[in-house]
Order: sequence, then C-alpha cells, then structure tokens
Amino acid sequence: MRALIVDDDEFSLDMLHNAMHALGYEVLTARNGCEALRLVREHHVRLVVTDWEMPEMSGLEFCRQIRLDDPDGYVYTIILTGRDQPEHKIAGLEAGADDLLTKPFNPAELTVRLKVAERILALETRDVALFALAKLAESRDPETGAHLERVQAYARLLAQTLSAMPSPSPEITPEFIRLIHQTSPLHDIGKVGIPDAVLLKPGKLNAQEFAIMKTHAELGASTLSAALDRFPHARFLQIGRDIALTHHEKFDGKGYPRGLVGENIPLCGRIVAVADVYDALTSRRVYKPALPHDEARAILIEQSGQHFDPRIVDAFLKSEHAFVEVRARLTNDEVEDQARQASFRKVA
Repeated sequence: MRALIVDDDEFSLDMLHNAMHALGYEVLTARNGCEALRLVREHHVRLVVTDWEMPEMSGLEFCRQIRLDDPDGYVYTIILTGRDQPEHKIAGLEAGADDLLTKPFNPAELTVRLKVAERILALETRDVALFALAKLAESRDPETGAHLERVQAYARLLAQTLSAMPSPSPEITPEFIRLIHQTSPLHDIGKVGIPDAVLLKPGKLNAQEFAIMKTHAELGASTLSAALDRFPHARFLQIGRDIALTHHEKFDGKGYPRGLVGENIPLCGRIVAVADVYDALTSRRVYKPALPHDEARAILIEQSGQHFDPRIVDAFLKSEHAFVEVRARLTNDEVEDQARQASFRKVA
C-alpha cells in the first residue's frame, strides 16, 4: 500500500519513513500540508500519517481539505501530535482525521494503528463489489463504453458544486457526496432483467418495447430493496435504491415509474438524471451520433424546470468545464474524443 507521511521535522520524518518502510509500505514524504495535498491529488495515496503543527497548512486543515476533495478511494488519515487533551482529539476527529497518535510515537503502537487502518480500507472492497454488480448490467450493452465511470464522475461533480452554492441542501454532506459517487453506477442495474430483444434493439423502441424498457427502474429498485431488507441501516443501499428507482423521474412529474414531482424526487435521483442524460446525449449509439457539448448543454437548459431540477442544471453550468474534461478523459472513441476537444475549446 502507498502511504504518505507529512512532517516538517526531518528527524521525525526519517523515523516514520524507516518504520513504515520496514512494514512494507511504499512511502511518499512531504514537509508541509500544501505539498502533501498535491501528492494526494497526483498519486493513489490510501494512507496518510501527518504532523499537526506544520508551516503553510496545518495537519488539521490538510485533513479538512482531503475530505472536501473526496478523492477516488478513501484516504485514511492519522495525525501525529504532542497535544493529548480531549479537546485536541475532538478537534482532530472533527477535521476528518481517523485516528490520532501522540508524539513521540511508540513503533509498536504505530504498527497496531496501521493494521487498524488496513482493516478499514479493506472495507472499500464493497465499492468494488458494487461497481462489479453495476458492470454486470452494462456488459449486456456493448455500446455503453465507459458510461458508468462517466456518470459516476458527473454525479460527484454536481453534488460537489451544489454543496458550494448559496443555501445548499442540508442533505449534501461530504458523506452524501461520497455515497452518490459510490452508488450512482447502480442506476441501470435493473436492465439485467430486460430481454435482449428490447435492450439490444439497434433502433428506436416501439411503444410496447419502451414500456418493457421502463420496467428497469422498478426492477433495479426491487433488487436493492431486497438487500436493504437484510441490511436496513446501510445508507449506501438506500441511496442506490433511490437512484435506481427515480433517475428517470422528471421535475414536472412526467417521468417514470412513479410520476413524482419536484422535490418529491430524491435529490440523488435528480442529480443522476442530469448526469445520465448528459452522457447519453454526448455518446454515440447505433441509432444516433454523439452531440457536441454545446448542443447537449442547450438541451439541458431548455429542459430546466421540466425534465430537470433547475438548481442542478445551474450546478452543471457552473462545472461544465469539468464535465468536458471528464468526457475527454473517459472516452475510448477517437471520433468522440476529437469532438470533446472541440467542445472544450468552445467552452473555454
């Protein structure tokens, strides 16, 4: 596992480096929070051990920024500090640290704390299982490409942007952002129950076929509800179920399967609706070409207040540069990639 240690004291940095390297970690080092934040963003760091007192950015602010960034994969953070009063521990945990270790550290205690971190990080295999489950549905449609990855990235972008807008919904917490990123790939899980003759038809569906296709929302929700019955307190299953059920609802009540209106549609469903439709518009299919970003943008604006929650369309407009960048990064089609680059120049 790759780990990052952060300390402005060279002696402490060397001690930590030697101890963690001996335990088999690939160790990166930084001497302040700003440098450390750059390394977390540029490398797949899963574990951080940081000093509290540092120049430029303290260990507390560093932890807060990690949680705000919400990088792919959870980052387990241990703060090293000479402060051992209860209020200091509370401040560290509130900043987003997972654990605090008192200086000077005991190597045996550090080893035990790192083993705890490894157990916690191992729980993220749940994310892998969820994504594999979602890929099962996607694998039946060879045209979807990196659809799940893009919708996942778009949904997180929208949630992050909404959290920074004036008067954000109290529902949009760092945990909500993490969970919508984790569970948005489940939006079409119900398609595993749709017959191939309908799902793989290379053209427009007739009324009867479309009625069958629309059942995927209820099918997906039923599948996840069964799991939720077994684990009723699993928040990720609750959000996954709501996304599967409501990502085709429309803000004006003309969507399916329930015809929900406005804020009666769960926020997660309203967010994924924008992410899913944007990706569908900008993706090539047998029956249609990929639209450039500016045309997809115009459609989202036109449907604001009808298909889409206007506030989420506003969040899209505030983050559209990032949408174009995600699209360029997560497309494997050369023609589409060229279109995305052209769109980026127009947006820029």
